[in-house]
Amino acid sequence: MATVEKEIREESEKITKVKKLVKKRAEELEDKALVQTPISEGTSWKELQFQYPNRIVRLGTLFSGIGAIEHAFQRLGLKHEIVFAGDIEPNCKKSYFANYQIKEEDWFSDIRDFDARKYKGKVDFIVGGAPCQAFSMVGHRLGFEDARGTLFYEFARVVKETQPKVFLFENVRGLLNHDKGRTWHVIHDIFEELGYDVKFRVLNSCDYGIPQHRERVYCLGFKKKTDFKYPAPIELEYKMYDFLEDYIDSKYFLKEKGVKFVTSHKNREKSYTQINGDIQLCQKRNQQFNWHGDFVYHPDSELTLSDEAFDEFIFDVRDVEEKYYLSDKVAKYVLAGGTKSFKTSTETDLDIARPLLQSMHKMHRAGVDNYVTHKGRIRKLTPRECLRLMGFKDSFKIVVSDTAMYQQAGNSIVVDVLIAILKQLDITKYGASVS
Repeated sequence: MATVEKEIREESEKITKVKKLVKKRAEELEDKALVQTPISEGTSWKELQFQYPNRIVRLGTLFSGIGAIEHAFQRLGLKHEIVFAGDIEPNCKKSYFANYQIKEEDWFSDIRDFDARKYKGKVDFIVGGAPCQAFSMVGHRLGFEDARGTLFYEFARVVKETQPKVFLFENVRGLLNHDKGRTWHVIHDIFEELGYDVKFRVLNSCDYGIPQHRERVYCLGFKKKTDFKYPAPIELEYKMYDFLEDYIDSKYFLKEKGVKFVTSHKNREKSYTQINGDIQLCQKRNQQFNWHGDFVYHPDSELTLSDEAFDEFIFDVRDVEEKYYLSDKVAKYVLAGGTKSFKTSTETDLDIARPLLQSMHKMHRAGVDNYVTHKGRIRKLTPRECLRLMGFKDSFKIVVSDTAMYQQAGNSIVVDVLIAILKQLDITKYGASVS
């Protein structure tokens, strides 16, 4: 608590100057409504192709965390170069350096000490989600009075110093209505004054393929005027249990009836099915047992890591370690319905997860955090499951403690939402041509 209080009340000449500046701007705001950018009604982003796949996108990230946008580029197989990145949390640096290629001299710890002028003209796309506790409904909601609330200004400063073709600023939904909308108005106006065409919209991760309710503001700034519209939602095909480590009974395993059908001599002779063979026929998405397609036989009934181009949602399934199961005492606490003045849901095993929090390691009650049952016992989500529910594939290396990983996952941006945005705007159009 003392550390948090210090972060909130921290003062320096620079922070004081920024606070005075934004307060003055808030008092001088014009009375105009800021309307969210509409959703695209054209071709679904799932079907869109990148026009310039051979271009290299030069990427700079601020408040980089565990590199959600970097992982999005990896998943899409896009050529990119990390020009700079940074985070004040030392454990984030451990995770980042274990998973991405970056030079030590291009990493910074405190954005307030980061001089980005040497990168001017050398970065195409800047991405960052400034600490959101100053505006979050689960935080103190002090806004610019919270020292962390002034960090958006540092994001704007780096944009000004580097002049990227596009930037993406992400934050909690509460930013839009904080201080009756004046906070967002100040931020929006500053971005426009930097010379950018600003678009923004609240997007929920469960509308873009990930079974987690997580609403965030995604603000894009374009150096040139554009008619960009945000990617349209898609039907959610997965439930939270599809991302868990101890569920073998998932949509990727055939039921007994289906196994008998696809392995029958008659169907194999007619080439309706190919087992452990080359792909010749593809099964249709909605077919359950009338399969005409290709299958892989796993003698140990365990899923293994797959080629993402084939299916990006097949995970390694194994028994969950004992340490993630709750003791009777802790289980009784998290499943308590609350007191007379405080009521909370006791529901577990949700189809769509509650928002993952950076404080998950503290194990709040079931109405706040996510819990699942397996073989009659209740457990918390594992760090790997949290990463999956943020869109990180199992190729992401975990090199920090569980506590640190919970914090890093809860602070991250959902990768799948970023993928939808990257496809919708066709990020390759803003890349650099290979000489």
